[in-house]
Amino acid sequence: MATQGVTPRSEDYSRWYTDVVQQADLADYAPVRGCMIIKPYGYELWEGIKSALDRRFKATGHRNAYFPLFIPMSFIEKEAEHVEGFKPELAIVTHGGGSELEEPLVVRPTSETLFGEAYARWIQSYRDLPMLINQWANVVRWEMRPRLFLRTTEFLWQEGHTAHATREEAVEETLKILDIYAEVSEQICAVPVIKGRKSPQEKFAGADDTYTIESMMGNAWALQGATSHFLGQNFARAFNIQFLDEKNELQLVWTTSWGMTTRTVGAVVMAHGDDKGLRLPPAIAPIQVVIVPIFKTDDEKTAVFAFAGEVKAQLEAADIRVHFDQREGLSPGFRFNDWEMRGVPVRLEIGPRDVAGKSVMACRRDVPGKEAKKSLAFDGLTPAIQTLLADVQKSMLETARTFRDEHLHEAATYDDLKRIVEDGWALIYHCGTRECEDKIKEETKASSRCYPLDLNPEWQPKGKVCAVCGKPAFGRAYFARAY
Repeated sequence: MATQGVTPRSEDYSRWYTDVVQQADLADYAPVRGCMIIKPYGYELWEGIKSALDRRFKATGHRNAYFPLFIPMSFIEKEAEHVEGFKPELAIVTHGGGSELEEPLVVRPTSETLFGEAYARWIQSYRDLPMLINQWANVVRWEMRPRLFLRTTEFLWQEGHTAHATREEAVEETLKILDIYAEVSEQICAVPVIKGRKSPQEKFAGADDTYTIESMMGNAWALQGATSHFLGQNFARAFNIQFLDEKNELQLVWTTSWGMTTRTVGAVVMAHGDDKGLRLPPAIAPIQVVIVPIFKTDDEKTAVFAFAGEVKAQLEAADIRVHFDQREGLSPGFRFNDWEMRGVPVRLEIGPRDVAGKSVMACRRDVPGKEAKKSLAFDGLTPAIQTLLADVQKSMLETARTFRDEHLHEAATYDDLKRIVEDGWALIYHCGTRECEDKIKEETKASSRCYPLDLNPEWQPKGKVCAVCGKPAFGRAYFARAY
């Protein structure tokens, strides 16, 4: 139960974020450093995201399976770039059942190698392709700078792994999934994204190309929302995943992998929250409408509760997620603050006057002040609430998009970039080299976010040079401080 205010965002944004996550009952710290306990309200947010993704995966032909938590160390070592990229983050089991293991086991950081080994056994012919499998699981990556939801040693995610007969099909799959991630982020979470390609330094270890959705948080920092990887034939070679094509010739498959994590819950908090706490988009809010009764006498309570029950039943019949706050001994003001902290999109206040007038006072969480309130008649309440929830969802996306666009700027020079990344994202022509990215990060704390797909009609544009080092540009890239 939220009982106190949060640190103002303007005072300490990092502290504000932690305050909101804890006081809104989303998560708490676990006994093991770097791990978290996801509380029911926070897990319900994840379930909303999970359901939206799962429906879309299944609609595009993907099926769910489950692979083991433990991976033989020899599997991880088969793909050189993969093991090198993940080595610092691995948790390794060396003992089990009271004795030392013959081969160390890695606690799953990601499952490309397990899927690779299985696909090598399962795929024999072009008739077995494409193979489209997703799993919902937990993973462990040893985290030195933990932050609830954003960076934890153990987190939840989905990871898709697919195998295809041709390069073109695999690239198409990679971008199709990227579109699904963007759709869920924008339409469900109301968090606008920029779809782009990662630089060679930022791509997934073992991938040919990594594509990303990048979103802007309320302090103008960037957050990587999800990634989709075109793995080429790297894991096919490492695990000998071959198939007989229609000409009866042996070929290597082309593979992809992709994932979205519980970090998305943190994105919702930071993209929409304010100094009163959470602001949740209705599409994923565990409670879309909360009913708060207002009364002084027992007779008033009886009448208010009876009417509130009718309101609740009407809304539930339309599958609106509604909660009637019947807690004892709490003032209306406390309840208002508590539900604002939890980010419930619409609050319905019902007092004796409302009962007499067969109406409710609706207050939307996304709008400040008196403009948030509107009286709604009981007759026709359901369609009015449905319209209101749809407007809240749309308004939250538009507000977040407006904020983002106001903080996106083009930088013609390195000095421009330095100035812009203090409070926004800088778009530059960039060479894509490690040396240049390291220089920018060291001097500005900004990292390469992505080469936006809609702003790069061609790679290596003629006559364009990097704004930082003057070398030929690979494309236009955003730089920003990031989580």
